[in-house]
Amino acid sequence: MKIAVAKGDGIGPEIMDAVLKIFEAENVPLTYEFVEMGKWVFDKGYSNGMTPIAKDTIEELGILFKGPMETPKGKGVKSVNVTARKTWNTYANKRVFKTLHGVDTVFSKAGIPIDLTIVRENIEDTYGGIEHMLTQDVTLSRRFITRPGSLQLIRYAFEMAMKKTSKRITCIHKANIMKITDGLFLECFYEVAKDFPELKADDVIVDDLCMKLVTKPDLFDVLVLTNLQGDIVSDLCAGLIGGLGFAPSANIGDHICIFEAVHGTAPDIAGKNIANPTALLLSGVSMLQHLGLMKHAAIIENALLFTLESGVHTGDFGDKKHAAVNTTQFAETIISNFGKIPSLGAKQLLPNLPVSATDFKLGKNPMLISGKMKSGKIVGVDMFIESEEQPEAVAKKCESHAGNKFKLISLSNRGTQVWPTGSVYTNLVNQYNARFEAIAENEIFQQDSIELYSRLSTDFKICSLELLNAWGDIKGYSLAQGQ
Repeated sequence: MKIAVAKGDGIGPEIMDAVLKIFEAENVPLTYEFVEMGKWVFDKGYSNGMTPIAKDTIEELGILFKGPMETPKGKGVKSVNVTARKTWNTYANKRVFKTLHGVDTVFSKAGIPIDLTIVRENIEDTYGGIEHMLTQDVTLSRRFITRPGSLQLIRYAFEMAMKKTSKRITCIHKANIMKITDGLFLECFYEVAKDFPELKADDVIVDDLCMKLVTKPDLFDVLVLTNLQGDIVSDLCAGLIGGLGFAPSANIGDHICIFEAVHGTAPDIAGKNIANPTALLLSGVSMLQHLGLMKHAAIIENALLFTLESGVHTGDFGDKKHAAVNTTQFAETIISNFGKIPSLGAKQLLPNLPVSATDFKLGKNPMLISGKMKSGKIVGVDMFIESEEQPEAVAKKCESHAGNKFKLISLSNRGTQVWPTGSVYTNLVNQYNARFEAIAENEIFQQDSIELYSRLSTDFKICSLELLNAWGDIKGYSLAQGQ
């Protein structure tokens, strides 16, 4: 089977060469199509960090194995790592964090074993990167959490948890504050949980989780999170086991999957042959398992674990009483340990499954629809306006433009109500949200909001607007603090 390989930037080429050398020594039945991705591709003028040929190759082969990549700073370009995950809808980021014998941490010294799997949503949330400056002082980032995307991710997490014979799966969220976005994610979690009664399904608020992870990480098994929270928590978990140098990553999609090291490019040591290839190797092992190459994966992982147990280490970890080895020597030691079994965490030598090349072609973009469509209606509109006036003055002007279909309900500033009630101690910025709701039983259409926008624009610059939607008794919008 042929897969696409991108060596990456900085230390990427040398750690990728080390991993592929280990694969070759184990006779892993893969061939490689090397593709151009990374900072040096940005520098050649490709704004997405990959050449058109690389994109076509990856879409044809369906598997990308990649080293760490750098996104140029201050050039207005998007991260190539995020672009790749989103372009090919690798909606689930799976990262496994396990205690590794030979990698000392506070928890390993205390005899507390860690075995955590994080499934992080990979497409939505603030990682859409949709940002605007509403005024010179006020910026906005849009956060998308969708029902189809949440269900897709969460079902994968439950199915994965069943395969690894987990006992508990926990939804991590901030639904106590973000009641609509994280509230939807949590709702989807418990909806899917009904189909998996064998698993204990519960939820924990993200800040509470972080406190518990650094005190009792062995309480948890599988964690499923939204994108930004998952990014932060997964790096925290990497710290529990020794750092990002020991944290593999798999990005799973229905058609294309990406296996990568998520640590940095370490340009300060690039080319010195001293980098630690463990994270990339573990990501490669995860890729082999995904492809059904179970025996090869187990032999390589057992050899790595035996090597670590033996005290062999690169310069970034291990007992400093013993001399560190370089990248090449570390890979050669792993190869010499093929067939040896570690005393802790040995992997079972399962038979390989049949491997075949990816064979799929999509004629159009898949449209994700949850099937929960209900008839809804517009019940009002939020107008985000720029003004340096006091709330009473802003409200008076807004009311003069409300017309016969709308009533001004409230003004808020940075999410806190400042009219009709509020406090003089609430600091203001020069952007208000004026909430207009329909009067009595008035039926509101988009055109009504556009006409209100036009009237308000005679007194204010309108930064943006959001329709207030309702589905039956369910309001599709949040209240301001104090409203």
